[in-house]
Amino acid sequence: MEKKIRIGVCVMEKKVCSPPMAQILERLEEFGEFEIIMFGDKAILEDPIERWPMCDCLIAFYSTGYPLKKAEAYANLRKPFLVNELKLQHLLHDRRKVYERLKMFGVPVPRYALVNREVPSQLVDYFIEEEDFVVVHGHRFWKPFVEKPVDGDDHSIMIYYPSSAGGGMKALFRKVGNRSSEFHPEVRRVRREGSYIYEEFLPTGGTDVKVYTVGTEYAHAEARKSPVVDGVVMRNPDGKEVRYPVLLTPTEKQIAREVCIAFSQSVCGFDLLRCEGRSYVCDVNGWSFVKNSYKYYDDAACVLRKMFLEAKAPHLSSTIPPILPWKVNEPVQPSGELTRQGSGIIGTFGQSEELRCVIAIIRHGDRTPKQKVKLKVTEENLLELMLKYNGGKPRCETKLKSAVQLQDLLDATRVLVPRNRPGRGSDSEAEDMEHADKLRQVKAVLEEGGHFSGIYRKVQLKPLKWVKIARSDGDGEEERPTEALMVLKYGGVLTHAGRKQAEELGRYFRNNMYPGEGTGLLRLHSTYRHDLKIYSSDEGRVQMSAAAFAKGLLDLEGQLTPILVSLVSKDSSMLDGLENASMEMEEAKAILNNIMTSGTKAPSCNGSSESPWMADGVGLPPNACELLPKLVELTKKVTEQVKLLGKDEDDQPTETGADDIAPAYDQARALGRTTIDVDRIAAGLPCGSEGFLLMFARWRKLERDIYNERKGRFDITQIPDVYDSCKYDLVHNPHLNLEGLDELFRVAQVLADGVIPNEYGINPIQKLKIGSKIAHRLLGKILIDLRNTREEAINVAELKNSQDSKSDSEDADYYLKPNAKNEDTRRLSTTSDKSMDQDDDDDRETKYRLDPKYANVKSPERHVRTRLYFTSESHIHSVMNVLRYCNLDESLQGEESLISRSGLDRLYKTKELDYMSYIVLRMFENVEVNIEDPKRFRIEMTFSRGADLSPLEKNDGEATLLKQEHTLPIMGPERLQEVGSYLTLERMENMLRPFAMPPEDFPPPATPHGFTGYFSKSAAVLERLVNLWRFHKQANTGAPSGK
Repeated sequence: MEKKIRIGVCVMEKKVCSPPMAQILERLEEFGEFEIIMFGDKAILEDPIERWPMCDCLIAFYSTGYPLKKAEAYANLRKPFLVNELKLQHLLHDRRKVYERLKMFGVPVPRYALVNREVPSQLVDYFIEEEDFVVVHGHRFWKPFVEKPVDGDDHSIMIYYPSSAGGGMKALFRKVGNRSSEFHPEVRRVRREGSYIYEEFLPTGGTDVKVYTVGTEYAHAEARKSPVVDGVVMRNPDGKEVRYPVLLTPTEKQIAREVCIAFSQSVCGFDLLRCEGRSYVCDVNGWSFVKNSYKYYDDAACVLRKMFLEAKAPHLSSTIPPILPWKVNEPVQPSGELTRQGSGIIGTFGQSEELRCVIAIIRHGDRTPKQKVKLKVTEENLLELMLKYNGGKPRCETKLKSAVQLQDLLDATRVLVPRNRPGRGSDSEAEDMEHADKLRQVKAVLEEGGHFSGIYRKVQLKPLKWVKIARSDGDGEEERPTEALMVLKYGGVLTHAGRKQAEELGRYFRNNMYPGEGTGLLRLHSTYRHDLKIYSSDEGRVQMSAAAFAKGLLDLEGQLTPILVSLVSKDSSMLDGLENASMEMEEAKAILNNIMTSGTKAPSCNGSSESPWMADGVGLPPNACELLPKLVELTKKVTEQVKLLGKDEDDQPTETGADDIAPAYDQARALGRTTIDVDRIAAGLPCGSEGFLLMFARWRKLERDIYNERKGRFDITQIPDVYDSCKYDLVHNPHLNLEGLDELFRVAQVLADGVIPNEYGINPIQKLKIGSKIAHRLLGKILIDLRNTREEAINVAELKNSQDSKSDSEDADYYLKPNAKNEDTRRLSTTSDKSMDQDDDDDRETKYRLDPKYANVKSPERHVRTRLYFTSESHIHSVMNVLRYCNLDESLQGEESLISRSGLDRLYKTKELDYMSYIVLRMFENVEVNIEDPKRFRIEMTFSRGADLSPLEKNDGEATLLKQEHTLPIMGPERLQEVGSYLTLERMENMLRPFAMPPEDFPPPATPHGFTGYFSKSAAVLERLVNLWRFHKQANTGAPSGK
């Protein structure tokens, strides 16, 4: 028998005894070709290298306490074959050298810069820190950014969040118990005691990928929940961190090969970040094995065997035997598939259906009323402040939003606010008093919260008048502003109730929208068979609603800021704004105003007793002109009471004694609350951050705006704001016992139920036109989501059919082919274009596909796509109007509505789409129907009215309990189709396409900024989508009439 190849294991005993190392070494011995020689700690640490055992191949790698240089000397003396080179392992201890090496070999890394300090706290002139960014060597890094110590063994990594997301810092660390990170909302300044790498934060959807190589031809990848989300480690019943194998793309396999070569480490682990369709390496760990994967242990042993034989016995065959030695005596498993668990609606469509896609358009949660203060200012320090932040340009406006800017404005305002209110005198004195009151209001708004979270307050200063004065240096003249318009926008803050509503709705979705497989969504999501993307508009309340919903949906813990940054992408062009329909909406408001103030009827009536939803002006009260004076009278009554409540409110700056009344309201901390502030309620103060001064300003403004006494004119556009304030105070301030507020709410509700839906169109045709203009982009994205899901499902079905007809003996896909690069793979660099091996991600959204060969999951091919769109009331109304009236378009004459008559009747009787109202589209695939059959894919539509329960409701026990916590319950989903009806995806596309933005009109990829994610397309992906979109030309010709 031929002499065995000696494999020396020169590794610390703690590492040798680890289960992965033990399993792999046992398998190598089973081949019968190797002798495993353990060096042991005593020999490694105490004996000279001359006395170390002789070996042909050496496994040696650094760990704590390991004498790496001593091992190098041994390798130089004995010249064994090295699995991992020793010299280059020194590089792994310095993150600077790791990144330099990766860049040298063309491996993509995040954008980064270095701050090197020779002594702690050393000042370096190339480093600048501002509130929301740092500048290193002229390169600006906006928050969120990552701060890493250059020492590779120091795992105290920090992530700093922008003030627009609430600010704060998350500290990452090696797992301690079930935690891997901790959020610190008060920390906003970076560290200065050492040398650090600053790098761009890459949003990865809350997932990290760990890649493990065994040689340059093999790579295994596992995904886990990222520590940046909530810091809670997912563990299985055995206490091990939960990770699931995922498939690498051809480009990522090439990256794995390059990492191996760059560091000469055959067995190597590294961290991969997937963001916006690209992959980046952010850390290289050196020797690493996968835990708890017997399939991986088999693969690793086979690859190492081949490596050793080629190095020391090339004459021997390295072909893998048909039956691995350690499996000879294993019992043969019975053939046949595991029992399939149906995920359809059992009893309605049977177990042959699988849920494939969930799309939801969701309104934000309960908020404080939105407010605006306008005043003309001539004070020199305010004009100077405007010049300071607009670059000294006297005719340019300034926007103040950052904490530093708002603090400057607060300091200036405090100086200007008079200590005492003067008595009422002449008209000019009255104007001065009103100006002083508005300055007090500005000061109160800026002081609320104790610090500036920057997400709910902004100020504009617009110059109105100028004069020319001599320059200070005597060289000619220059312009100086003498008057400016100050506009302060505030409010619209997500309340503790809003956060609770969003979180509860997320839990409801988790437990009810995803049928099948036991633990439902969490099982799907944790096993990377759930493709989740969350989008939000630009408004802070919408972003925070999305984050709170994600927390409930995925059962996360901790503060909302890290969840927001990690999981929510901001897309204002899709989910914000009414500009596209502004003219049509103004026209509708003008008609509304005429109907409600003159007592005239709607211009025409197309409805009938069978179809009342087709009438013009649905919901408008016939006695509106009688209700409006009553609304004004009751508003005055409430305003006067609030004024009396606040007459003794302390007007001094907060630092001089406001704390004597109640603790300063910390808005950032309030973002984490889901309960009422008991201390403020007990002190008799308004709930939340609003004091009596601001509460009075809110009601006084409504009183003035709803009716102009000088002109004798009502402004019906203020009706929703009156209703909003009434409902807010009934829910959050019932303890103030405002007389007449109940009656005012009833009157405002009747009027608002007529005004709000008709602002989006008086008649069905106008509603369709306005809805399609507002939701044009969102509808286009929804159709792309459905189309992508269908194409993906068909591809999986075809692949499964082809696999069923072939032998399952080939594992070639899991091995890297060194000379077989994908022909479309781009050159690897930090600025490389998106690799086309990922062009199936039609919307540049990163996917994590479960690797079925390594997964211990019953149905690894099952995959559900979820797209959540958080927005405002306007987009909910717009999408709903298109869904119910799309058949009225000229191009669809003769078609029935997408919504059944019973569904149309439900919508007709729905008076309001309140906070957390939503529309859900679920797509099911009937796997027993032919792939070409339109009935293969079915759409189910439901909606919820949201928190549409009157705060005056007395007969709802559950609501009574919730109202004690200032929270209204969210109504359950209602069907928009008949039970047993069948809406195919094909019909859905045909009906919505005329109103949706075509895929080719979506913009090209944009460079990410801040923590926002962008929905964008590459040219090749767009071309592919256009080819799939067979009727896009006809869609353009079939636009809604009047567009």
